[in-house]
Amino acid sequence: MAMIRPEMRAFLSRWSEVLTGLGIAAFGLFSLQARGVFFQGLAVLVVLAGLGLALIGWRRLRFHREGAAPGVVQVVEGQISYYGPDTGGFIGIGDIVELHLIRSGTCWLLVGDDRTALEIPVSAAGADALFDAFATLPGLSTQTLLAALDATDPRRVLWRDPERATELKITGHRAW
Repeated sequence: MAMIRPEMRAFLSRWSEVLTGLGIAAFGLFSLQARGVFFQGLAVLVVLAGLGLALIGWRRLRFHREGAAPGVVQVVEGQISYYGPDTGGFIGIGDIVELHLIRSGTCWLLVGDDRTALEIPVSAAGADALFDAFATLPGLSTQTLLAALDATDPRRVLWRDPERATELKITGHRAW
């Protein structure tokens, strides 16, 4: 017999990172009552760490998209894999030279340095792992990703590697 309703379990699961960070920050605030400058300084660090974790959790929560797009995304050891019903593929995170949000913000398009293109629906299973993968791209702000997802008509190119990107024209790709 379940003690927690399924709706509440889903809510707590979705907000777990934010709530954990806020809980750590609350513990740090409580610890500020300690005597001594050392322990109070330590408590301030705990508050800052908790707020940082809550902020990261909030950004990941905003990155998540509801819906059930086909396919499964995996990010394992620097490689992004997408297994879809009709298409799929993989690309190394270090091989990405361009990142696009296409089809009115419903699909990511990752372009590799060898002109391979991988199209991934934003609401595919496991697509939340792309947040951390995209955060490792040099010069890409997570705020740019979140703003593009929230926009009604996102920019065509969200990120381009300035060192390796040339004018890539992908032939045979239906999204262009």
